Amino acid sequence: MIVSDATLDEVRTRGFAMVPDFIPADRLHAAQEALWTIFPRPADYFADPEAHPKFGKSQFAGIRLFPYDNPALDCLPVLPGLVDAAERFLGGEDIDLYKVELWAKYAGAIDYDQPHHRDYGNHTLVVPRLDRPQLTTIMLLSDVSEADGATRAVPLEHTHDIPLSPRNLTGDALREHEVALTGTAGTLILYQTHVFHRGANFEAADASRFIIMTDFKRRGQRWTGKMAWPDQAIRPGWSEALAAMTVRERDLFGFPPPGDDYWTPETLAGVQARYPAMDVTPYAQGDL
Repeated sequence: MIVSDATLDEVRTRGFAMVPDFIPADRLHAAQEALWTIFPRPADYFADPEAHPKFGKSQFAGIRLFPYDNPALDCLPVLPGLVDAAERFLGGEDIDLYKVELWAKYAGAIDYDQPHHRDYGNHTLVVPRLDRPQLTTIMLLSDVSEADGATRAVPLEHTHDIPLSPRNLTGDALREHEVALTGTAGTLILYQTHVFHRGANFEAADASRFIIMTDFKRRGQRWTGKMAWPDQAIRPGWSEALAAMTVRERDLFGFPPPGDDYWTPETLAGVQARYPAMDVTPYAQGDL
């Protein structure tokens, strides 16, 4: 699905927007089935929560980093419509995909309530420059109602007068303005890192929520990022995930593009040996 210009304008002016039915139905179904290779099914979790104590260690204990050693999940961060939206929002193809996190939450595992905050604290060394935004995204892999721990976001119109720092607010002053980011599985949520939002608790004892978060930034902003992809490159599934990508999709992770002076006969042979399933032919260009 192509995200409309009107939706991207809403992200710029309101701070966030939602796109229902963004993930194609077949890919959504495959991704949902793949979740259970990483997380317990809700029925299994709630049958014996004490058998899964790790989810109670912190609010973020349910986060798993890319890759997932499963094509059904590994393809989601580079869905063509998502990349296209990031390019158009950020102003061109020269962008980085700088974070991918899969996140599971189970009611009662821990207190998920949060104060209103801005995400830029661990996305940049400085503060956002509002005319050069980052794009953060959430794709819902389960239905999320207000009772299912939906993220609460505050439209920018209510926070224009609040300085960029500090990024955390105490008290309930913004709660009357917040919007619950709800939707059916497959919904895409886009928002900016200077938008005030918060996590919320579940209202049903047997509720759960599953999402994947993928974030993009303009290339060249050394002070901005979150994950160092080389640090993930020895994890199971990385070779397979990278081999399945197109040249453009690898570029989003910082892989050297065709024509870069990195490529020599020696490096070409080495990369082919490291990623046996990858077609390295497109990189065998230029003066090698």
